[in-house]
Amino acid sequence: MSEISTKPYMIRAIHQWCVDNSYTPYLAVAVLDDQVKVPREFVKDGEIVLNIGYGATKGLDIGNDWIMFSARFSGTARDIVVPVGAVISIFARETGTGMSFAPEPTTPPTEPPTAPTSEAGDKPKPRPKLQVIK
Repeated sequence: MSEISTKPYMIRAIHQWCVDNSYTPYLAVAVLDDQVKVPREFVKDGEIVLNIGYGATKGLDIGNDWIMFSARFSGTARDIVVPVGAVISIFARETGTGMSFAPEPTTPPTEPPTAPTSEAGDKPKPRPKLQVIK
């Protein structure tokens, strides 16, 4: 059994620290290949910086292998899928405090999980029914 990297744990910890201190967590990602699913029109010099605060994302999932969420770019909802290996830093926008990482090559056979669709959580749940029991 192979050892799990500490990188996703550090990313989750810095993200939580930012949230606890009312900072905006930003994620810098190296866009090295097609496994990084981000809006390419916002990529500069092979990198993109993403706001991963709860107010800017929907369905944020920071897993051990993938970071997935939906976000709006110029008013258009987009599904974002980033391999943890492509993350080069996570930091607080307000202070710059965070952690940097070396980008890791992604393995081509690994298929990314399905990104959350922007319509997934929009359906209203049925109203609960209460009964008086005597």
